[in-house]
Amino acid sequence: MDDDFASQFARDRRPLCQLYLISPLDVGGGFPERLARALDAGSVAAFQFRVKGIDQHAAVALAEPLQRICADADVNFIVNDSISLAKRIGADGVHLGQGDGDVREAREVLGREAQIGVTCHDSRHLAMEAGEAGADYVAFGAFYPTTTKEVSHRAEPSIIGWWTTLFPAPCVAIGGITPENAPPLIAAGADFLAVSSAVWSGDEAEAVRAFGRVITG
Repeated sequence: MDDDFASQFARDRRPLCQLYLISPLDVGGGFPERLARALDAGSVAAFQFRVKGIDQHAAVALAEPLQRICADADVNFIVNDSISLAKRIGADGVHLGQGDGDVREAREVLGREAQIGVTCHDSRHLAMEAGEAGADYVAFGAFYPTTTKEVSHRAEPSIIGWWTTLFPAPCVAIGGITPENAPPLIAAGADFLAVSSAVWSGDEAEAVRAFGRVITG
């Protein structure tokens, strides 16, 4: 895409915080229509395709309509965990957990333009390692209790302020974020709010609008 969501940060002043939607595990059935509604409801920078326990052929079939919806909306399509799946479908990038592969490997496979993000939990050390390896963004969390995945790390908003003060690459806040508890993360300087259940557990369009109201103040 002409202005990918990480390159926006090669500026002196960081832009407004933006939404980074993460899919529920079930993206079949009517989910493509729900995604389209969410993207129509407000500004979304990226969508992460996160499915578990299925083979790559099935994942490709599920990803295809969602990737098309994101492309039509000029929203970056990021694959969770799998460098090979991201390569196979020509995704805009990949998000790597600590056990999902190396940033340098992902760059070699996916190319210079790919957006590569790394989960860094509550660790400044992991974040600096990711940045040194060439990650396009780092993700901190969980900041709040979440039912989306089991977490063993709890981050504080201060880690966002530390990162954004020292490093130009964007940071993503993740974990139990809702429109109600997002303000401290926005105030700390989060570049993106990664949200899942807060959007997909109810009216996705209204949830996106609610986040938009909080972000713009």
